[in-house]
Amino acid sequence: MRLLRILIAILALGGAFVSILTLRIHMQDPNAAPPCAVTEKFDCGTVNHSRWAVFPPRRFDEDPNSPGHLPVAIAGIAGYLLIAILALLKLDFWTFEISQVGVFLALGLTFVEKYILEKWCIYCLWSQGIMFTIFLLSVGILVVRRQKPLHAA
Repeated sequence: MRLLRILIAILALGGAFVSILTLRIHMQDPNAAPPCAVTEKFDCGTVNHSRWAVFPPRRFDEDPNSPGHLPVAIAGIAGYLLIAILALLKLDFWTFEISQVGVFLALGLTFVEKYILEKWCIYCLWSQGIMFTIFLLSVGILVVRRQKPLHAA
């Protein structure tokens, strides 16, 4: 189980790095060349400058630089670092709970990318994959902890 916790912490640090890359794109001038416009459907610039790239989402008539909105990438960085700390402190239930919240938030952002923006961010997809893997590993730790040792009769 120690190895699984270390793996979760490493993945969480990787997720934090991906979130930092996403934040960098969010902070760039949206009029500059798209930072990762790979195809018509894969465009990190469009996704990370949308009204959905901050929490709470901006209103349609609101200035993109208006204060009072937290970039989603900052929440991602904080969440991943919290997961790494919880895993290393062997707080397995809380690691599971925070990763569960992360998975649900990632699914919400996936919905926005697929059905509202109709564009994908490659960094967001990486982050979603990392978060889902962390979630599965944290479930695995809880399952192993709940198993009772077999006693010889």
